[in-house]
Amino acid sequence: MAATETETTPGTLRPRRSVLYMPGANERALEKAASLPADALILDLEDSVAPDAKADARKRVAAAVAGGGFGYREVAIRVNAPGTPWHADDLRAAAEAGPDAVVVPKVDTPGTVHAVEAALEAAGAPDRTAIWAMVETPVAMLDARAVAAASARLTVLVLGTNDLAKELNAEHVPGRAPLLTGLSLALMAARAAGKAILDGVYNDVRDLPGFEAEARQGREFGFDGKTLIHPRQIEPCNRIFAPAPEDVERSRRIIAAFHEATSQGRGVVTVDGRMIENLHVEQAHRVLALAAAVEGR
Repeated sequence: MAATETETTPGTLRPRRSVLYMPGANERALEKAASLPADALILDLEDSVAPDAKADARKRVAAAVAGGGFGYREVAIRVNAPGTPWHADDLRAAAEAGPDAVVVPKVDTPGTVHAVEAALEAAGAPDRTAIWAMVETPVAMLDARAVAAASARLTVLVLGTNDLAKELNAEHVPGRAPLLTGLSLALMAARAAGKAILDGVYNDVRDLPGFEAEARQGREFGFDGKTLIHPRQIEPCNRIFAPAPEDVERSRRIIAAFHEATSQGRGVVTVDGRMIENLHVEQAHRVLALAAAVEGR
C-alpha cells in the first residue's frame, strides 16, 4: 500500500506545476519527453491512441517507463477507462513497468478506485506507484470526496474539464463560468482528503494569453498545477504555479516576525500592516518549501 503524501507539510512537497500529456503511440514524443522541463509527464494510452494502435502503444510506453531516464520528472501512465477492452491489459502492463503513478479516467465512485488498486496489487505494482484519479463527470464532482478518500494509494485528483463540459452540455468560455461549481467541489474534496489536485487542459495551443489567464485562475483557486497538451504551455505554467520572488520574500518576513514576537511574548504580530496568525505562518512555510523544491530542478 502506498503511503499518503502530506501535500501541505513543509519538506514533502513535490512540484506538479506542469503535467504534460504525451501520446503513447508516438515514439519520437516519448524520446523528447525526457528533455522537457515539465514537472510531470503522463504517457497516454487513452485518447491520443487509436484502437488499432493500443497494443503497440502499451508495449512502447511500458518499455519507456521501465527504461527510466526521465530525471526529476514524475512519470505516470494513463490507462484506458474501466469497462473498455484495453483497461485490464493496461493495468497489468503499468504494474510491471512501475511508473510513479497510474492515471485512471472516468473515476466516478470509490468502487472504481478499489478495483484499480486491487488489480495493480495483484499484478505486482510497487508500493510507490500511486493512483491518480480523473474526475470528469457530474457524478464524479458530486462524489469527489468519497473518491479522493477511497485509498491511501490515490494521491492526486485530475480534472477532466473537456469531458465535464460535454456531460454538462456547457460551452468553453473565458473564465469557465459553467465549470466553476465542479472545479470548486473537486478542489474541496481533494483538500478534505489531503490529496493534490490538477486543473484540466486548455485546448487552444496557439492562444498563450488565454492559457495564461486560465492557469492564473487555477492557481488562484488553489490547484497544485495544470495538465497540458503541448510543450509550449510548460514555461508559462511553471512560472504561474511557482511562488513569485515577492511571495518568497514576504513569507520569510512573516516567519521571522512571528518567531521574534513569540520569543518576546508578544501576542500581536503584524507584517506590512496586516495581522499575522499561525495559519499565515503555515502558508509561508509552504511557499518556502515549494520555492525550494522548484529551485532544485
